[in-house]
Amino acid sequence: MQTILGANGQIAVELARELNRNHTSDLRLVSRNPRKVNATDTLVRADLLDAVQTAAAVDGSDVVYFTAGLPADTELWERQFPTMVRNALDAARAAGASFAYFDNTYMYPQDDRLQTEDTPFEPVGPKGRVRAAMASMVLDEMARGDIPVLIARAPEFYGPGRTQSFTNALVIDRIKSGKRPLVPVRDDRQRTLIWTPDASRALATLGNAADTFHQTWHLPTDSDRPTYRQFVAMAESAFGRPAGSGYTVVPKWALSTAGLASRQAREIRELLPRYEHDNRFDSSKFVGRFPEFEVTSYRRGVDIISEEAVASSF
Repeated sequence: MQTILGANGQIAVELARELNRNHTSDLRLVSRNPRKVNATDTLVRADLLDAVQTAAAVDGSDVVYFTAGLPADTELWERQFPTMVRNALDAARAAGASFAYFDNTYMYPQDDRLQTEDTPFEPVGPKGRVRAAMASMVLDEMARGDIPVLIARAPEFYGPGRTQSFTNALVIDRIKSGKRPLVPVRDDRQRTLIWTPDASRALATLGNAADTFHQTWHLPTDSDRPTYRQFVAMAESAFGRPAGSGYTVVPKWALSTAGLASRQAREIRELLPRYEHDNRFDSSKFVGRFPEFEVTSYRRGVDIISEEAVASSF
């Protein structure tokens, strides 16, 4: 049996679909209010802040995926995330289960260095420090060696369905609603984004390969790395918007100032340095191990989102 902790987010939903499609129908979905993705899913209600509930939810599992998320709230992250990870690791160890940890890049340096699995942790703000602490806990478990552990790390998302990301919110969702897209800080820097279904498919692939544990993996992305200027042009074309309709580059000072009045803007401020530089996330290790894995191109991704929007309007 394979178990997904934090089972209601976009990554978890796509992961459940992929596991059922290509790996196993014996799935357990765990969250405070889990919902079935596949007809054969088993649902377990559990609060990952509760060690006893987490252990019971994981008991009997062969592989455990940690995909739990929290709203972009620094205080909430500091208070809850480390406990959730510790409880999940303890539960997996007690069950003798393999552990696959879905991670992000908040703890990486926010400069133009090529990001590889060996990139050092240099968090800029409190959320980055929380993610660094969480990843370090998983690395410590990996070093302990009692159970197989892997880290699957993804850059910023874009994607269909309920994908939550700055790019979806500022560019894609605004184009869908007929508004002018907003680009944070610069439009001429390369960006690495990951298509959320690709992230989930890759996580399932790693969790079901015997030689992938005891390692960190960068999940696969389109190697083109468009600038926001190019990405907006692709999105405009996909949604039938006249080429060159325009977008607004929101400067760093404006986003920082907005943080004085807006909690949402405050939560993005520590990430602003990354938008001043090329963001180059390298996934060649994954591609070398799984050369048959098909990565969704940026153009195909925005086309799918457009097709989804059209279908939902009928």
